[in-house]
Amino acid sequence: MIGYLTPNYSIIHAFQHRPATRTRRESKSRSRVFQMAPKLSDYLQADEVIAVKGPLDRPISGLVIDSRRVVPGTLFFALPGRRTDGATFIDEAISRGAVAIVSSQLPVHPPARVTFIQVADPRSTLATVAQRYYRFPDRDLTVIGVTGTNGKTTVTHLLKHLLNGDQRVGLLGTINYDLGARTVPAFRTTPEALDIYGMMAQMRDAGCRHAVMEVSSHGIDQQRVRGLQFGAAVFTNLTRDHLDYHRTIEGYFEVKTRLFLGGTGPLPKVAVVNLDDPHGAALAARIAAERPEMKRVTFGESAGADVRAENVVLNFTNSTFRLVWPGGTLEVNSPLIGRYNVSNLLAAFATAWGLGRDPAVLAARLDTFRGVPGRMERIDEGQPFNVLVDYAHTDDALRNALGMLRAITPGRLVVVFGCGGNRDRTKRPLMTSAVQEFADLAFATADNPRTEPLARIFEDMRAGVTAPEKITWIEDRRRAISLALDTVKPGDCLLIAGKGHESYQEFADTIFPFDDRQVVRELIGIKSLKE
Repeated sequence: MIGYLTPNYSIIHAFQHRPATRTRRESKSRSRVFQMAPKLSDYLQADEVIAVKGPLDRPISGLVIDSRRVVPGTLFFALPGRRTDGATFIDEAISRGAVAIVSSQLPVHPPARVTFIQVADPRSTLATVAQRYYRFPDRDLTVIGVTGTNGKTTVTHLLKHLLNGDQRVGLLGTINYDLGARTVPAFRTTPEALDIYGMMAQMRDAGCRHAVMEVSSHGIDQQRVRGLQFGAAVFTNLTRDHLDYHRTIEGYFEVKTRLFLGGTGPLPKVAVVNLDDPHGAALAARIAAERPEMKRVTFGESAGADVRAENVVLNFTNSTFRLVWPGGTLEVNSPLIGRYNVSNLLAAFATAWGLGRDPAVLAARLDTFRGVPGRMERIDEGQPFNVLVDYAHTDDALRNALGMLRAITPGRLVVVFGCGGNRDRTKRPLMTSAVQEFADLAFATADNPRTEPLARIFEDMRAGVTAPEKITWIEDRRRAISLALDTVKPGDCLLIAGKGHESYQEFADTIFPFDDRQVVRELIGIKSLKE
């Protein structure tokens, strides 16, 4: 596989080493294949490179960013990384058959059989070359990018649901990649540019008319969406997260604004912004001031929003509200629960409406969206209490989720939660504080410790403790869930937060199978047998 597209095996075969006794007929066939093969010069322009050693009219069989996926004839991009530098894998790529290398530095003594291309930013060049290589698939699709700290997954799935009535819609997100003809598990919220363009090419070839994608701040900052033509860009909200990477909330916000102000390439045709969020309101003002030519649609419960919700009623089974937009109103009865899901519903409606879809049809489809796996997902095994699994892994997300559940839970609110390792340490005490504020009882446990000692994660979390008698520290996540289930009574609500749809746990460099939803079902079944 190259960039999620089936490689042209005849080209790869032509690049393979042949013994000196090959036949004249094979040589002619090989020559024809090379004539048809794409060349480096087809995808790189003179002003995009600093220096070159070797010919640019060299045929290539594909593009690769992982040296382990190199096949004969490929162009290898040596990308810089936070942990490892792709330049350290150049020799391996050459040994596997790479015929050209793109990197930020030229070797002193490059092999004569390989073309080396020096560029200022290999990631930016990768995006440019991948877009050309896959024949600009974003121009054949209406691409919708959704960014924000929370809500990206729900809004993208909502948009797919709203737009999928008469047109096939592809999706790239945290849970999976829907490529039109097939769906594959996701390995990253926003993939590398090579994978994005390759997968969008598959969507185009499968007959998709739209592509909806989650756009992370890392994806923006690392040039993964460089050059993408967005039909619409959506801003859900911005709260404290990823400060281990962005350092400050202001820096985090500035990265997000690039998607709307031209910092990633072409301006989106429509900007959809949450007016209830302070950063959203600031973004809407900047768009109006700096990009007045761009269409802008705002949403929220604020009186000034173009698309807004009025008379909101929340409970454990549904959310109802009056949907208002310029030119009409409709009543919405959605099975999604929580005020933040009202915001997600508004975001999806505002986007589809901003793209010209019929608002009456859209509003009717809002009522039939059942939710997203691992996003406030109810586990019902006949137990006399509520159990919900949610992906909330920031203090703001926990505060929103717990505040909503607190208001509609007649009994006690019990929470199982943890904090991920090798991530922003400053949010850990804030997450604990949010849980202590709303929960009657909490079990702090492992999330994905990764390579960080769980003891240090717990130490950071303990800084947010305000009521030590209401929190229990259990290293084993399965045991923490089991103890929480032993605690809850009829009328109570148990929220298991942090991992949502994830079916694994990361310890050190090892991934173990672990799905909160499956574990809950197993434990409820075991405990019911003991009764």
